[in-house]
Amino acid sequence: MTESVAWITGASGGIGAGIARALAQQGISLAIGYYRNKEQAQRLADSCRQQGIEALPVACDVTDWNQMRQAYRKIQFSLGAPTILIHCAGIAQVGLFQDMTKQDYDRVMDTHVRGAFYFVQTGLPYLIQQKTGRIILISSIWGETGGAGEVLYSAAKGAINGMTKALAKELAPSGITVNAVAPGAIQTDMLQAQLTEEEQLALADEIPIGRLGRVDEVGSLVGYLCSPAAAYITGQVIHVNGGWYT
Repeated sequence: MTESVAWITGASGGIGAGIARALAQQGISLAIGYYRNKEQAQRLADSCRQQGIEALPVACDVTDWNQMRQAYRKIQFSLGAPTILIHCAGIAQVGLFQDMTKQDYDRVMDTHVRGAFYFVQTGLPYLIQQKTGRIILISSIWGETGGAGEVLYSAAKGAINGMTKALAKELAPSGITVNAVAPGAIQTDMLQAQLTEEEQLALADEIPIGRLGRVDEVGSLVGYLCSPAAAYITGQVIHVNGGWYT
């Protein structure tokens, strides 16, 4: 899909940045969505441009309907309408279920689920009109297995998995594929903020491959799903977890 345009939400974070770099290597122009981290998004854009592609940092709150539409119009004007939509924006919420508040619930569900809903609805009309496109939602291993101490996050990612499967069936006649990628324990700033170095080593011992995953390993899978070779893959939740909780 050379000369395609990909819009990635949450692209300034670890996994999102890994996905952006993988797509840049394939010659895909990028709308690098971010919420607050403008400097990191700009550095990523500069790095991706070295691959000879266009890259545009785009500030946007995925939980705000109007901001999503404003961001889409900016991307359409600067790069062209996106043919690849990748929802990577996400937040973690660690704690016991009985301690979670309404604010915690709204924050997690709005970012993951409402954000995916607004994001896909914003870019979908063009894809249906063109009868082509890729939609990839970043899920998590916890969306399938559940994670103690991360009940809200697990529930949100479970919703993403259900959305992926249902939307894939709905959009298949329009030539649009919809898949989810569910990472396991990936070396990111978010994971390092949650776990000490000793805890990370203990976690790696639980994984059959014996180490944590890398963001480029998630990025390479997303890159494949965006390629013509993946045209017959849709409705799947594909795990990248080193054999952890198969």
